[in-house]
Amino acid sequence: MLWCLSIASALFSLTIYSGLEVWRIEDFNPVPVPKSSFGKFFTGDSYVILKTTSSKSGALRHDIHYWLGKDTSQDEAGAAAIKTVELDAALGGRAVQYREVQGHETEKFLSYFKPCIIPLEGGVASGFKHTEAEKHKTRLFVCRGKHVVHVPFARSSLNHDDIFVLDTESKIFQFNGSNSSIQERAKALEVVQYIKDTYHEGKCEVAAIEDGKLMADPETGEFWGFFGGFAPLPRKTVGEDEKPADSRPPKLLCVEKGQAELVETDSLKRELLDTNKCYILDCGLEVFVWMGRNTSLDERKSASGVADDLVSGTDKLKPQIIRIIEGFETVMFRSKFDSWPQITDVTVSEDGRGKVAALLKRQGVNVKGLLKADTVKEEPQPYIDCTGHLQVWRVNGQEKILLQASDQSKFYSGDCYIFQYTYPGEDKEDCLIGTWIGKNSVEEDRASANSLASKMVESMKFLASQARIYEGNEPIQFHTILQTLIVLKGGLSDGYKTHVAEKEIQDETYKEDGVALFRIQGSGPDNMQAIQVDSVASSLNSSYCYILHNGPAVFTWSGSATTATDQELVERMLDLIKPNLQSKPQREGTESEQFWELLGGKSEYPSQKITREAESDPHLFSCNFSKGNLKVTEVYNFSQDDLMTEDIFILDCHSEIFVWVGQQVDPKSRMQALTIGEKFLEHDFLLEKLSHVAPVYVINEGSEPPFFTRFFKWDSGKSAMLGNSFQRKLTIVKNGGAPLLDKPKRRTPASYGGRSSSVPDKTQRSSRSMSVSPDRVRVRGRSPAFNALAANFENPNARNLSTPPPVVRKLYPKSVTPDSAKAAPKSAAIAALSSSFEQPPSARESMIPRSVKVSLSTNKSNPETNDKDKERENSVTNKVESLSIKEDAKEDEAEDEEGLLIYPYERLKITSTDPVTDIDVTKRETYLSSAEFKEKFGMTKDAFYKLPKWKQNKLKMAVHEEQNVEVKGTASVFF
Repeated sequence: MLWCLSIASALFSLTIYSGLEVWRIEDFNPVPVPKSSFGKFFTGDSYVILKTTSSKSGALRHDIHYWLGKDTSQDEAGAAAIKTVELDAALGGRAVQYREVQGHETEKFLSYFKPCIIPLEGGVASGFKHTEAEKHKTRLFVCRGKHVVHVPFARSSLNHDDIFVLDTESKIFQFNGSNSSIQERAKALEVVQYIKDTYHEGKCEVAAIEDGKLMADPETGEFWGFFGGFAPLPRKTVGEDEKPADSRPPKLLCVEKGQAELVETDSLKRELLDTNKCYILDCGLEVFVWMGRNTSLDERKSASGVADDLVSGTDKLKPQIIRIIEGFETVMFRSKFDSWPQITDVTVSEDGRGKVAALLKRQGVNVKGLLKADTVKEEPQPYIDCTGHLQVWRVNGQEKILLQASDQSKFYSGDCYIFQYTYPGEDKEDCLIGTWIGKNSVEEDRASANSLASKMVESMKFLASQARIYEGNEPIQFHTILQTLIVLKGGLSDGYKTHVAEKEIQDETYKEDGVALFRIQGSGPDNMQAIQVDSVASSLNSSYCYILHNGPAVFTWSGSATTATDQELVERMLDLIKPNLQSKPQREGTESEQFWELLGGKSEYPSQKITREAESDPHLFSCNFSKGNLKVTEVYNFSQDDLMTEDIFILDCHSEIFVWVGQQVDPKSRMQALTIGEKFLEHDFLLEKLSHVAPVYVINEGSEPPFFTRFFKWDSGKSAMLGNSFQRKLTIVKNGGAPLLDKPKRRTPASYGGRSSSVPDKTQRSSRSMSVSPDRVRVRGRSPAFNALAANFENPNARNLSTPPPVVRKLYPKSVTPDSAKAAPKSAAIAALSSSFEQPPSARESMIPRSVKVSLSTNKSNPETNDKDKERENSVTNKVESLSIKEDAKEDEAEDEEGLLIYPYERLKITSTDPVTDIDVTKRETYLSSAEFKEKFGMTKDAFYKLPKWKQNKLKMAVHEEQNVEVKGTASVFF
């Protein structure tokens, strides 16, 4: 037990964080291996390896492996097996234990020591002390999957199917068998890089030799020279170690008193396993030892010994032994049974662990984190820029109908929609195209929506990401893009009307003058929703606020568990749903009779908040999709380098999944990416009860959005390299990591209809937070708590750091920073003014908001005249002499017009008798002079544009009301 304490003592220092510990068996006792020697295994030794992982929930997961070198003694191997069981007991009996045999290690074990392990000859038992040889010894390795095996340095070791690495004193050769794949060759290059760095200090040449390449190539001739010259290789015959796996059905054995007895059964069911016993499930190449929770430590050791004896006579097959404790069964084990009940929390006795922890605490060891690490509390973050441009279409059969800005956040539950969102990326504009599937939509519209969206992505040469979203399962990215979402009952598509009876449509479809109940939800001004629910009392919930209306009668209802923020969201939604009527506030428990009458009387309703599927620890899978069948292989401890450009991968986060498609994937498979994602949800390979309506993203290589790359340590240069995966990695290995980049050129935003101008369509919204235009603004009180929340969206310093800040288009070149502009104002001003003359903007939003001003110090134009056109024709040189760059003007200072067109208020009104044409009608206020702007709005333009969009719209509506002008058009047209 003492050795368990020493291991546990070492464990305690790292359990709060994920970590790895390694011990070597010396004189039948475990001795810690220094971290500098992790991955160095001797063929004559046995090792115990502990991997501790902290999940997002804070729970600790332990995997224990004992590795047996090919030359280790039977006694040492037995000691390693026993010590593994004892270590698990010290950890509370919840670890999964793996038996690893040299050359036949599990994928999980090899993932700890990427890219490979190359065992060294000798061991501690033989007195072998590893020292660097004076002269380099030529070695030959064969790479099979993730296994690297040292083979005899002889021509007979080579074949056409595998990849070989010849390590010589001055050069490393990689021999690619003619039947090997590009992906296998790329992975083998990681082994070459490892050998180069480990044994040559990164200073040696690397050569790639292709099987069948002519001897005229100098490097090919040099390679064959080590084997005495070129000679054809014979075709590989099936060796004993390559025979197909045992196809016998699994056998269940019960272990009692060191003896295994066959359990007679027609099918495997969970009920066969007794918590007071140990069992062996023999599946051929996999042997599972299941240990009941109420078994003793001696019984578990005995069962492990029986399993070792069972596989001792099958050296050629090299079965893997996996030992698991009741309640912590692996997915692989559970999948062997015909039925397995839903996993419930297992009550684990902590007596043994408590005693160990108490003893260590008396010895001065910090035992915090033994049972559970600190829970990682994360608020959902969108990881997407929210300053982009949005377009929304409603699907009607095989066509899509573009929605006006005032309607693009109003969705009907019986319809399907396509949205296209273009936003600023790292060095180009990124695009997300998605479908929103209403709960009551018809299958025809669903299929059409997905097909039309896929064609839109294809038309963009797969430079956009794609999303499939179902009503009620929207991810945070979707809500952030729309900012305001109203979901109405009924539908407008022909398919919906055809498949639903006419009376049902009349009863179901939302009517502004009828009875309707909306549940209000969200976290703030940039993420709020109004969901229409059945107009009955049972639809209420104490954790939410609601809006109930029946034509002129409007009620707001606040549940007892709601916050001030929830109640303020109701006020915002009232301005969108019923802007012309005063509401009657109702608090839970003090409702009026009229309120209950509209809902058909009182009834019971829930009080718990509606929960969404939580994001879990991500899992990466490589995919093989052929003839409608999907096969996946999990990639453990994944990184960006595991994403091969020829393949498709799935990143499973439980609440949503991502299908990553490499650039070299064939077009047919690429078009099936969304189907692959749906198949993955259907099969639920991890048996984690995946929802079939979970969001599915299709991510194309080279255009990965931040909400995908956040799961990796991402290097955008890698996904922009030229060539296949082998060519890319060969470039890095040979050139010391100087990849050739294939950066996409900045393209015209697809959301702008492919126009050459970057100005959005004027029919689309200019306000991101007010997507439905009210007929009349109502001034409602705001609580201090809500004002503080809104300030978070106004204050750029309080902005979520995970989301890029809004794009501020400045008047100096991108390469000139504000500081450098101050140092050299003349050059910045020249570039700015030249740019404005070459491409005069048709809308002011290219200049507002702004943090740096370019102003005229002399010859300032009169804003009340129309001399601007003549002034623009003057010489650029004459103007540059009077230009200077300065910081934001103080609020009381007059603002320069910066050479922009200025019109009086009377000409900018909709009802003007002499209206101005050729202006951006969604930004009429920007054409006012500084003086008139301050007169109308009571503040400077800079102060105005620092406000959030919804506040800007409120002020513009207030100006409109003062002038008694009829409002027409979109939400942002108030003059």
